[in-house]
Amino acid sequence: MILSVENLTVQFPTRKGTLTAIDGISFSVAPGEVLGVVGESGAGKSITGLAIIGLLEPPGRIAGGEVRLEGGRIDNLPHERMRRIRGRRIGMVFQDPLTSLNPLYTIGRQLEETLSTHLALSQKECRERALQLLSEVGIPAAEERYDHYPHQFSGGMRQRVVIALAIAAEPCLLIADEPTTALDVSIQAQIIGLIKRLAKDHGTAVILITHDMGVIAETANRVAVMYAGRIAEIGPVWDVIHAPKHPYTVGLMGSIPRISTGGDRKPLLQIDGSMPRLNAIPPGCAFNPRCPKRFARCFAERPHLLPAGTSAAACWLHATH
Repeated sequence: MILSVENLTVQFPTRKGTLTAIDGISFSVAPGEVLGVVGESGAGKSITGLAIIGLLEPPGRIAGGEVRLEGGRIDNLPHERMRRIRGRRIGMVFQDPLTSLNPLYTIGRQLEETLSTHLALSQKECRERALQLLSEVGIPAAEERYDHYPHQFSGGMRQRVVIALAIAAEPCLLIADEPTTALDVSIQAQIIGLIKRLAKDHGTAVILITHDMGVIAETANRVAVMYAGRIAEIGPVWDVIHAPKHPYTVGLMGSIPRISTGGDRKPLLQIDGSMPRLNAIPPGCAFNPRCPKRFARCFAERPHLLPAGTSAAACWLHATH
């Protein structure tokens, strides 16, 4: 496995008590695999990514569990050692490319700086590799655009530059947090194609964080559905989309509009209520106030991930005892 996360817990101490944003989640990602992470806003998707790469904003901290990259623990490393791993072995693509690019430097200079920081290359080799990366991510006339500044690129082109920066040092893991959100559909498709190609051609393990199930269906091999800082369901993407095992996932899939050619138009499902605030997560299953299939055990005991066909679901409906 490239990445292995065991019982990861992230907490934010506040004056009114400690808030648990990520509550004991476990998953792994293999070489060349794209793991999709989905859920409503506030489910803990982005904080999971930030915890893995050691970029949690204080006072946020990892309060328990382990994060292993290629077998070695990285959650307890000193700041400087973790900084060297970021960019070299883990690449990160954020939602807004402008936050990842320095407006004062040309994109060529930014790529060269990243390459010289992480790889032992001469200036000439850095330039050649940077041009090759720009071509690889689909920037036309790379030689010409090399000395342009970020503001001279469109949103889609900037996102490609950010992906080029993220993969410059050939990391074994790429974390992409909402990489297609602000882009139009045709550009989205190109960015998705680029991420898939990276995983396939370079054997890069990819965590794709998004709230868009269409992007997940198109890109991921497996999907983890998050709810209130926990994993509600994880399994092969086709099975989770077409035969969800957790009532929350059933509601999520039922709320996606489908193009229907026949006369059997069904109303969209709706999940009543909203996700609980971090300081008001109910005992037992966090989804119990909104669940149509809840029963006594759901209020008393928190379910762990249980086998459910080809997937695993944190739901007592799948308990054998």
